[in-house]
Amino acid sequence: VQLQASGGGLVQPGGSLTLSCEVSGRSVSQYGVGWFRQSPGKEREFVAGVNWRGDMKNYADSVRGRFTISGNGAKTTNYLRMNSLKPEDTAEYYCAAKRWALSTSGDDYAYWGQGTLVTVSS
Repeated sequence: VQLQASGGGLVQPGGSLTLSCEVSGRSVSQYGVGWFRQSPGKEREFVAGVNWRGDMKNYADSVRGRFTISGNGAKTTNYLRMNSLKPEDTAEYYCAAKRWALSTSGDDYAYWGQGTLVTVSS
């Protein structure tokens, strides 16, 4: 399974950005997608995730109500819509894939894409 993340960039506080994650490979319909982020000097943290069927989603408290993950698991391109961005959202964002159930732990994800950098600054 391969993942390709894109869509990062520079955005002003209060602005919006949509990240994309293309998933390819065998049996991708069995996989859910998670988004994680990491800032310099900080540990990687869970941002949002959707299970393989697309009927369960979860968000970190810090982004709930501002970010929306698309709901088809890994079957189609996965999107993370980010609204009302704050400087503290600045990070390298990664998408990852795991079979079946949703998880907030990065250790449960077997496949990772490269990061895409999001910078929120005026």
